[in-house]
Amino acid sequence: MWVTAVGYAGGTTPNPTYQETCTGLTGHAEVVRVVFDPAKVSYADLLKIFWESHDPTQGMRQGNDVGTTNRSTIYTSSEAQQTQAIASRDAYEAAFCRAGQPAITTEIAPAPEFYFAEADHQQYLAKNPKVIAT
Repeated sequence: MWVTAVGYAGGTTPNPTYQETCTGLTGHAEVVRVVFDPAKVSYADLLKIFWESHDPTQGMRQGNDVGTTNRSTIYTSSEAQQTQAIASRDAYEAAFCRAGQPAITTEIAPAPEFYFAEADHQQYLAKNPKVIAT
């Protein structure tokens, strides 16, 4: 992985602030842009981490965090990524169904405009090591 950055995507307000996205009125999701070298880490590996590091069945929420900003989403940068993301979702959903879990609600779509979050949100876990990511 070369770099990650947090931001907002999938809404209607250009260059929204954190406070604006928290209202739910902009429609943005809080997202992470991942820049990676496919010779060193595969897109399939990144998808595996994505599916296994959160609950993709919760709709517009993640744990106690509720609203459009907390929806599960994959924004793709190519047709190949789109196809692979859908195939991986279908495989995970089949496993979830066999285990009696709800359907996956993750949005998968071509990447819309990405807006960088404020500086205090960048590399948040590195700045706040006692926070446990869920």
